[in-house]
Amino acid sequence: MDNDAIEQAAAEWLARRDGGAWNERDQARFEAWLAAATAHRVAWLRLESAWREAGRLKALGAGIAPGTVPPRGQWSVRPGVAPPPGSGPALGDLSALRFAPRPRAARGRLRAAGFAAVLALAGALGWAGFRHAPTEQAVYAAALGELRTIALGDGSQVTLSSDSRIAVAFSRVRRHIELQRGEAFFEVAKDAARPFVVAVDQRRATAVGTRYAVRREAAGLRVVVAEGTVRLDADATGGQPAQPGTLLPAGSIAVAGAGGVLVRSAGVENAERELDWRSGYLNFSDTPLAEATAEFNRYSARKLVVADPDAAALRIGGSFRWNNVEAFARLLERGFPLRAEADGERIVLHSR
Repeated sequence: MDNDAIEQAAAEWLARRDGGAWNERDQARFEAWLAAATAHRVAWLRLESAWREAGRLKALGAGIAPGTVPPRGQWSVRPGVAPPPGSGPALGDLSALRFAPRPRAARGRLRAAGFAAVLALAGALGWAGFRHAPTEQAVYAAALGELRTIALGDGSQVTLSSDSRIAVAFSRVRRHIELQRGEAFFEVAKDAARPFVVAVDQRRATAVGTRYAVRREAAGLRVVVAEGTVRLDADATGGQPAQPGTLLPAGSIAVAGAGGVLVRSAGVENAERELDWRSGYLNFSDTPLAEATAEFNRYSARKLVVADPDAAALRIGGSFRWNNVEAFARLLERGFPLRAEADGERIVLHSR
């Protein structure tokens, strides 16, 4: 996680802690976040110190205990009129009260000191909040069997695959996208000052300006890099430190799961072929039929079902339109020892 993201996380923890709904579960998660990295603790101590200093900017309450807010009417009690119950001692009518003039130099020093304190507070909190404040927030989705292309505010473009969903959160210091479901292809506008991050659970695929696809899978994610370089990282989990990031050059296909990251250097041409779903095609090369049918099922409401292990083990190759599952089933019948049987919303493939 970069310094800007760590500062933002520390600010979010501070706001949550002082928000009044803090509980034991929040405290445990906060302590785990602190323990995950030295940079987390440094950012927290710096921000918390600035927050405490902000308390010194409160107006002095004469005769009022620290932390007590004077009730309404406290400062306008007239002579002979009792103060409100529990409001402390009556101070009398202050309308005629006059303060002795301060020397001009002293007034200047006080003004300068107050201004410096406000600037310090703004620098610690206000500027950080301004930098991390959202500049673009949105959720986009594509329905089953639909492809959808979205132009983002930074000049990047996203193509959502069938049954996919993303949440966009851009600020002045970073561009963050959460892939909540499915697969998306990103054409990233170059901006070295704002990394482009695609997150899937605890893993992040980060680029500055490139073309790559990220798919959410049951065991993790898959990244296909068509152009440029992508860095694949994972957050610390289970009390273990975060592992070093993996750099993925163009032509890489990476699969990340609980056991780590497996990277295959397929070459740019093969990587582009993996992304032909954007043009309406699925490409297979010596692919088990079980995997090929699972890929088709990502795009169609009518599902292919492989009925037996012999059928599942057959290997196929070729380029097929993902929006015509019936034609795919007929081709399988003609080219393989298979029988396709329509069953309501399914097509069941049996070996012969």
